[in-house]
Amino acid sequence: MTLTQVWGALIILIVSPIIGVIPLIDWFTYAVSGKKLAKLGTGNISVSAAFYHGGKLAGILAVLSEAGKGIAVVLLTRIFFPLSSTWEIIAITALIIGRFWGGKGAGATNVTWGIIAHNPLAALLIAVLGGVNFTIWREKQSGRIGVLVLMVVVLSAQRVDDITYILMTIVLASLLIWIYQHIADDLELNLNQVNRESAKMFRFFRGDQGILSLNDGLNPRKVGTKAGNLAQLKAWGYDVPEGWVVKPGDDILKLCQFLQPSFSNPLVVRSSGLDEDSLTASAAGIYESFLNLTDIDSLQQAIIDCFSSYHTSIAIDYRQSRGKKAQGIAVIVQKQIQGLYSGVVFSRDPVNQLEDSVCIEALAGLATQVVSGEITPEEYRVNFPDETLQGKGNTPPEVLMTVAKIAREIESLSQGVPQDIEWTYDGDKIWLLQTRPITTLQPLWTRKIASEVIPGVISPLTWSINQPLTCGVWGDIFTIVLGKRANNLDFTHTATLHYHRAYFNATLLGEIFKRMGLPPESLEFLTRGSKFTKPSLFSTLINLPGLLRLLQQELKLEDQFNHDLDRYFNPLLDELMEINPQNLSDKDLLRRIDDILECLKKATYYSIFAPLSYSLRQTLFKVLPEELDYRNIPEIASLNELKKIAIDARKLLPKNELERIDLNNYAAFFAYLTETGEGESILQNLEQCLEKYSYLSEIATDIAVPRWRENSKEMKKIFTKFVGESFTESSISKYEKKEDKISVNIVQKRLELKGKVSVVYSQLLAYLRYSFLALEKRWIEEKILDIEGDIFFLKLEEIIDYIQQKNSQINIVELTQQRKFQWEESKKITTIPYLIYGKAPQIDLIYKYTPILSNSCLQGIGASAGIIEGKIKIVLSLTDAQNINHETIIVVPYTDSGWSMILAQAGGIIAEVGGKLSHGAIIAREYGIPAVMDINHATEILQDGQLVRLNGVKGTVEILN
Repeated sequence: MTLTQVWGALIILIVSPIIGVIPLIDWFTYAVSGKKLAKLGTGNISVSAAFYHGGKLAGILAVLSEAGKGIAVVLLTRIFFPLSSTWEIIAITALIIGRFWGGKGAGATNVTWGIIAHNPLAALLIAVLGGVNFTIWREKQSGRIGVLVLMVVVLSAQRVDDITYILMTIVLASLLIWIYQHIADDLELNLNQVNRESAKMFRFFRGDQGILSLNDGLNPRKVGTKAGNLAQLKAWGYDVPEGWVVKPGDDILKLCQFLQPSFSNPLVVRSSGLDEDSLTASAAGIYESFLNLTDIDSLQQAIIDCFSSYHTSIAIDYRQSRGKKAQGIAVIVQKQIQGLYSGVVFSRDPVNQLEDSVCIEALAGLATQVVSGEITPEEYRVNFPDETLQGKGNTPPEVLMTVAKIAREIESLSQGVPQDIEWTYDGDKIWLLQTRPITTLQPLWTRKIASEVIPGVISPLTWSINQPLTCGVWGDIFTIVLGKRANNLDFTHTATLHYHRAYFNATLLGEIFKRMGLPPESLEFLTRGSKFTKPSLFSTLINLPGLLRLLQQELKLEDQFNHDLDRYFNPLLDELMEINPQNLSDKDLLRRIDDILECLKKATYYSIFAPLSYSLRQTLFKVLPEELDYRNIPEIASLNELKKIAIDARKLLPKNELERIDLNNYAAFFAYLTETGEGESILQNLEQCLEKYSYLSEIATDIAVPRWRENSKEMKKIFTKFVGESFTESSISKYEKKEDKISVNIVQKRLELKGKVSVVYSQLLAYLRYSFLALEKRWIEEKILDIEGDIFFLKLEEIIDYIQQKNSQINIVELTQQRKFQWEESKKITTIPYLIYGKAPQIDLIYKYTPILSNSCLQGIGASAGIIEGKIKIVLSLTDAQNINHETIIVVPYTDSGWSMILAQAGGIIAEVGGKLSHGAIIAREYGIPAVMDINHATEILQDGQLVRLNGVKGTVEILN
C-alpha cells in the first residue's frame, strides 16, 4: 500500500462515518413539514420515517440525500484506490456505522446506491432477484435477509479469489442484519397516522399481502360504496378505525394471519356491497356483520359468511324488488372501537325537513344497539344556525354538538346530500363507522338558481312549455362535453315543480358535474358568477375532447345566432307582427303556436349558452363588470329611452304648467298631455317606446304574466315620476371607455350577443302568449273556458289534443277550476324552502319562516359596489313599487328585465336570489346603486321601515334597528 493509499484509508475511515452522521433527512423533513423526526414515532432518522411523517416530498428528498451519501463515499474511495476495490465496501460499511450511531437509521438506501456505484451489473442482478422474492413473499424480515444474502452471493461470485472482499461483504450484510434487530421498524408504525401521500408505499413494504387499506383512495365501483365512503372520510381527515378491504379471490387466511386478532385486538367484519349505501338504495341490514372477532379462525369464518350473505334469498329479493342487478360485494375488516357512547346522526331531519335540524340517536355502548333497534335510544336535535340542543339523556352535550357539526360538514363535503352516519365516542375521539346518503331524502331539489331563471308561482301551461325546452337544451350542452358518458342520464328530470315553483335537480347536476370533473358549485358559477374551485388537471385532460367540442360551439356561437336570426327568427317575428292572431282559426292558431315553439327551441339554446359564454369569458379574461358597456341590454336601454322622453317633456312643457300639475297623480298628468299639442308628441314618443319594449314583463319567462303592451299603467307611473324628478342628460346611463383592451372587447361581444338573444327570446314568448290569449278569447265565447286567464291552467298537450279532437270529452272548465284552486293554494304559501330533500313536504298555509339570526348581519353576494344606510321597503311585485326614492333600500324576491324602472329609483337593492350576472346586478352597477343578491328569505327576515346598512362590496346587510 502506497503512502497515498494509507492517507486515503485514513480519510475514508474518518470521513465516511461523518457523512453518515450528517442528519440531512431530518433537515429536509423539518423544512418540508416542520416535524423533527427524532421526536416522532420510533425516533429513527430514516427514509421511511421521512415518508411516514413528512409525506412524499420529504421522503423523496430523503432518498436523494441518502443515495447521494452512498455514491459519494464510493467516489471518494476511487480518488485513492482502483475501481471497484474492497475499500469501496469498507467505505459503505463505515458510512452505515455513522448512520446508525448518529441517527438510528439502518442505511439501506446508502447501501443500495453505494452498491449501484460500486458494481452496477451486480446491483441490477440483486435488484431483479430480490424484487421477485419480495413481490412473491411480501414479508419484511425474510425479504431483507434474502436481499442481503443475495448481495453477498452475487458480489462474491465475481471475486471468488478475493477473500478480503468476500469477508467485507459478509461484514456489511451482517452489520445491516444486526442493526435491523436493534432498531424499531418505522414500517410497523400505525397506518392510521401515516401521511396519506405515503400510504401506498408503506402498505407495500409492510407486506400487507396486497390487501387494500382504507388509507388508499378506493374506487366504490370496485370495493363498494361503504368502503369508498370510509376511505373518503379518512382522506377528509376524520377519525375512522384502521381497516382493510377484502375482495373476492383475495387470500383470506394470509390476511387473518397478518392482522392477528386477539382479545386485546378485536376486529369487526362488515359488508361493502357494490349496490349498497347508494343514493337510491341503502341495503341496510341486508348483509351480515360480525363483532368481537378475537382469533384467526373466527375472523376467517366471518369473512366467508359475510361474502355468502350476498347470495341469501333476502338479499336477492331486496335487489330484485328495486330493479338492481347483482354487482358483487367486498368485505371490510376494521379495528373494533370500544365506545362509551354511540349512535346514529342524520344531517337533516328525515321527517320534518322544513326545520334546519340535525337528529341524533345515542346510547351508552356500541352503535349496533341503536342500528339494530334492540334498545330505544335517546333522541336529540341540534338546531342550526344557533346550534341549540334539544333532548334529554346521559350522552354528554359536548359530544352531541360535535357529532352534529361533523354531520353537517360531511353533508357539505358530499355535495349537499343528507347523510346517515354511525359514530362512536371512546372517551377521547369521535370515530366514524359509516356514512351513507339518506335514501328517502333523494334527490335534492334546489330553488336557488331556478327561482331566478323561472321565478314566481308557475301555471301548468307555462311549465308544460318551459320544462321540456330548458331540460332539453341543458341535456344537449352536457352531452356535448360528456359524449357517451351521458347515455344513462335522464335530463328530463333536470327540473320540476314543487308548490308550483321551479326547482333544479341538484343531485343530477352534481352527478353531471362529477362526470365532467367539475366541482358541484359549477352551475352557480356559470349562471350567477359565484366562486369556483378549479378542476384538477387530470379531470380536465379526461374531459378534453368534450371541452374542445364545447369550445368549438362557443367560438361559432355568434355566427350561428346571426345565421338563425336571418333565416328563422326575423322572418317569423315579421310574420307574427303582421298577422293578428284574433283572425285565425283554432287550427291556424295551433300551427302558429307550433311555429313559435320550433323557433323557441333554437332561441332557448342561445338564451342558455350565450350567458354561459359571457360568464366564462369574463372569468377567463378577468374583465370587471365596470369595464363593460351595458347600454344596449334591454333593461338598461328601455330605462334610458324613457328618461330621454321625460327630459324632452320637461323641455317642451311650460314650467308653470308642470308646477301646477300634481305629478304624483299619473292619470291627471296623462289627461293633461292629451289636451295639449306638446303633449301629443310626447305621447307618440311614449307609444313608440312602449311598442319597442312591449315584450318586457315582470317575469319574461312566464307566458301567464302580462307584457308591457297589455298593461302600460306601471310604465306611465314611472314616466310621470321621472318628469317630476327633473332628470338631466347626465342622469342617463353613459359608458366611459377607459382604454382599448382586447380582453374587454372579447367579453363585450358576448355581452351584446346575450342582449340580442334576450330580445329574440322574450319577443317569441310574448307572441306565444298573445296566441294563447286569442285562443282563450274564442273559447270563452264558446263557453269552453270560463274566464280570462283560465287557459294557462291547461297543459300544452291538452290544448293540442282538444283542438285535434283527440280528447274532446274532457271537461275543461272543471279541470281549470281544480288546477286554479291548487295554484291559488300554492300562492298563499308565503315561505317556500330553498332546498327540498326527496318528496316535497306538506306546508301549512299559516306556516311562516321564523329566522334565527346568530347576529344582526346577513351575508349574500356583493353585486354592485357602494355602502348605503336606509329604510327597507319590501317589493313583492311591480304593483308594490310605490313611494320609492334614493333613500329607500328595496327588497325583492327576484329581478327581471321588466323590473328595471323600479330598481333604478332605489338607493339600494337586496334580492333573495341572483348573483353578479343577474338583471338587478346589471342595473345596479349601471346606475351606481349598491346591491346585494342571494339573501335567502330576505323578504321575510327584513321588514318595512327597518333601518339597515348595505355593503355592496362585502355583500352584507347589517340590521341597525
